[in-house]
Amino acid sequence: MRPVDKKPVDRKIERETRYLRRDPAPSRWSYRYQRLMLTPAFRAGVRLGTPVIIIALAVAVVFGRADSRDWIMGHYNAAIAAVTQRPEFMVGSFAVTGASPDLALAIEGLVDIPFPISTFNLDLQDLRTNIAALSPVRNVNVQAGGGVLQIVIEERQPVAVWRHVDGLRLMDGEGIATGMILNRADRPELPLIAGDGAQAAIPEAMELFRIASPLGARVLALVRMGERRWDLVLDREQIVQLPAVDAVAALQRVIAQEEAQQLLSRDVAVVDMRNDARQTIRMTQRARDALRSMPGRSAGRG
Repeated sequence: MRPVDKKPVDRKIERETRYLRRDPAPSRWSYRYQRLMLTPAFRAGVRLGTPVIIIALAVAVVFGRADSRDWIMGHYNAAIAAVTQRPEFMVGSFAVTGASPDLALAIEGLVDIPFPISTFNLDLQDLRTNIAALSPVRNVNVQAGGGVLQIVIEERQPVAVWRHVDGLRLMDGEGIATGMILNRADRPELPLIAGDGAQAAIPEAMELFRIASPLGARVLALVRMGERRWDLVLDREQIVQLPAVDAVAALQRVIAQEEAQQLLSRDVAVVDMRNDARQTIRMTQRARDALRSMPGRSAGRG
């Protein structure tokens, strides 16, 4: 038998041949990684999340030390103070305009601010809310500028005096109390209203006072009866009882009768207008006594 002739194997050819025989498909983990990288959310997470994690770790390491925190906060506070404490941002006083002396004094009690103070440390909205809560204040504007805190007040103007169980209150046209007085003589120019619920019907009361203006000083007050209607009180103990509905029209008829027939200039105690279909007049006691003492009426009775 002839011996087999073994030729030497070329190592380079063997490596190239082995490389050509390799499976070109990626491995399982390589395939999964490539699929993840094709996902937009994963790519964004890798691109943005990695720096965020690194920064968060660095901040945690820095702020984990007390001396580092103190150093950073000290420089931060110094930088804030360098801006907020500049002269153009400082307020040294305040001024109240548009308010009566009593209201201005009440507002001064609400301005509990340690001057001088930076405008950055002023809570203007809170101050505005506290001042607007005062009943005499209709509107308030608070501004800081030029080193002065300006408080501009639009005060409610009283249109009537309401006599209530707790005293005399000044009321504006919306039925809101603007203050109190001790004596009726303190505000004689304002009309007087009384009775429960009178403050809720001030617009109607002011219209009734306007219609009754031809009576002049004879008009003493309007009294709210049962929280539903008005009685017009005149001097000489005369009363005009007005209905709950169309009180203005009823009073206009009474004023017309006064101008044409001097109805209220006679010995009349009560003019009852509550029934629209029938006007009732009640004479005074003196008029009734005089009527009874008439000779013809006495003879008729006998």
